[in-house]
Amino acid sequence: MTAAGRYDRVAPSPGGVRIDHTTTSGTFSLDGGTWDVENNVWVVGDDSTCVVVDAPHDAAPILELVGDRRLTHVLLTHAHDDHVTVVPELLAAHPGAAVALHPADRELWDRTHPDLAPTQDLADGDVVQVGDVELTVLHTPGHAPGACCFHARDLGVVLTGDTLFQGGPGATGRSFSDFPTIVESIREKLLTLPPETTVLTGHGDATTIGAEKPDVEEWIRRGH
Repeated sequence: MTAAGRYDRVAPSPGGVRIDHTTTSGTFSLDGGTWDVENNVWVVGDDSTCVVVDAPHDAAPILELVGDRRLTHVLLTHAHDDHVTVVPELLAAHPGAAVALHPADRELWDRTHPDLAPTQDLADGDVVQVGDVELTVLHTPGHAPGACCFHARDLGVVLTGDTLFQGGPGATGRSFSDFPTIVESIREKLLTLPPETTVLTGHGDATTIGAEKPDVEEWIRRGH
């Protein structure tokens, strides 16, 4: 990964939409356990407007990346607590931003933010416009029921949250998850993308669709 700031492994669009990146550290809790985690945060936008993909742990570095731009959306790949922690802080700084989540993850969301409702339901095929770039919503259940990825075809990028990592699918050994479902999601929605597509993940290093596609059978043998 590059240091916090512009993610220079992805070229900007003709209209100047770029991807900025930072990481934040904290914990993930589910099913009575708690684990230390480091999360990626992706900010997609031009010099005037942007969207944030996931809101983990610490608002300050996220808000620093947003800067004086207008934040239009907080796009949530899913509602595990380590991906939604600081949504209220982002909204306090940018009260006009939409909080977008697939409704199948509402039960998970309510465990962290019972007094705050998302303001926009995501659905497969939805498009979020960011400058001259379209982010297409891909509903990819398995790691969580409402897990979604965001495909920026014009940037050659898909932001996968915890659905697909370098080396395989996201974890499916806990509540609300299912291994056959995540494999089907990856096969049908992600591995059909161009092989050169850069995969920007919720944790860890980036990969490409072409690098991951040959290993599906190994994932299945390995299981969750």
